[in-house]
Amino acid sequence: MHKLFKSCYKFDQKCYETYGLTEDILMEHAARGMAEYIQNRFEKGSSVLIVSGVGNNGADGIVLARQLHGTYEVKLVLPFGVKSEMAKLQLQRAEALGVNIVKELYDSDVIVDALFGAGLNREIDKETQYLLHRLNSFKGHKIACDVPTGIGENGTLMPMAFKADVTVTMGAFKEGLFLDESKDSIGRIIRADLGISSRQYEGESKTFVLESSDLSLPSRLTEATHKGDFGHAALFCGEKEGAGIIAGMACSRFGAGLTTLVVHDKVSPPAYLMHATVVPDNASAIAIGMGLGGHFESEFLQKYVVESHLPVLLDADAFYSPQLLGILEQKNREVVITPHPKEFIALWKRLTGEILTVSQVQKSRFEMVRRFNTKYPHVTLLLKGANTLIMQEENLYVNPLGCSKLSKGGSGDVLSGLIVSLLAQGYTGIEAAVQGSLTLVLSANRYKGASYSMLPTDIIDVLAQLEVP
Repeated sequence: MHKLFKSCYKFDQKCYETYGLTEDILMEHAARGMAEYIQNRFEKGSSVLIVSGVGNNGADGIVLARQLHGTYEVKLVLPFGVKSEMAKLQLQRAEALGVNIVKELYDSDVIVDALFGAGLNREIDKETQYLLHRLNSFKGHKIACDVPTGIGENGTLMPMAFKADVTVTMGAFKEGLFLDESKDSIGRIIRADLGISSRQYEGESKTFVLESSDLSLPSRLTEATHKGDFGHAALFCGEKEGAGIIAGMACSRFGAGLTTLVVHDKVSPPAYLMHATVVPDNASAIAIGMGLGGHFESEFLQKYVVESHLPVLLDADAFYSPQLLGILEQKNREVVITPHPKEFIALWKRLTGEILTVSQVQKSRFEMVRRFNTKYPHVTLLLKGANTLIMQEENLYVNPLGCSKLSKGGSGDVLSGLIVSLLAQGYTGIEAAVQGSLTLVLSANRYKGASYSMLPTDIIDVLAQLEVP
């Protein structure tokens, strides 16, 4: 995993004041990060169009043009001229070398957006929007320098943004690159070091970006074991029984020694799932909410869920139940909640009285997760999305590895099953949420069928094929 920061300004200042690295040196390395990406993927002689702005982000683009000149067919466009002192200096160097500076935009093998970087806090003008429209219409491989133009400093999407295949961000990963609404404009994210290692450049952080290498699957290395050694998960199977059955299937496949569906009526689950009308005495974790509806009486829920000491996962319909939300006040219990944005709105309204919209939550996902954590630091919150956020006790983890294959009913039920399986096996709430989330997305990414065709059961089938990277 990597550290994540709201801004890198203070780290750049540390380079200048503590390490004696000049702005010029950092700029050379920023451009080198982009140059190496291009050199590793495109043959010499490929055409490269670089569109640079008036400030230091534009200067990075000018340096890139100089570094690639002579090996690649480089065209540099300066639609608004240059204004910063560094941009003027870099332009002098590029002109002395003979870099080809042009006025027209040309489709090329590689297209680099170096118009604006991090810190853009105003709406882009009509002329810039026209430029972006032209650049986005080109077929070449698109690279954004630091942050795509049209993405605000907090990650919000403006009316138009450069649609990058890859964003090469400078120095450290920034929170603004991991907001859901801008994900399709940012593309894959690569970090370029600025002349020193990331360890020397970065400061302390309690926010992290997860990688596939952070996956840690349940293991069964000891031979003298029995099913009771791997926990007993109890999942409530409500009005929409399919949700509970899917969660139970995922739970059992992910290593729980025993999995029981708690039911009122007879259901027909796979033979390996047990069912009972109460929570078994030897259960080690509970999951409730998936397809729950109003299936269970209040007294029953009070006895077997609210007054239980067992680790508990709350999902879906649980967020509309004041009775079940009372569990959030239980500070000596492992509690994991897994809302999507609409469910989070219902949850937040019941907890605070504040009424939000989905758009408001999506534009301020980091803020909302942190606000929840301030009220309930002991609860593990997993806010679903294109970039899933997971937080507990001030530590926030971002899982950016998801895919659109998961945009189908039942995917969240699989996630619930994975997490309660780990809770039953003795994982803490934050461990279960992080590993369950990684397992879900990596399983979906391994599915070989068409992107629209994946079923929840396909995810469960792929679980057996996962290996620690």
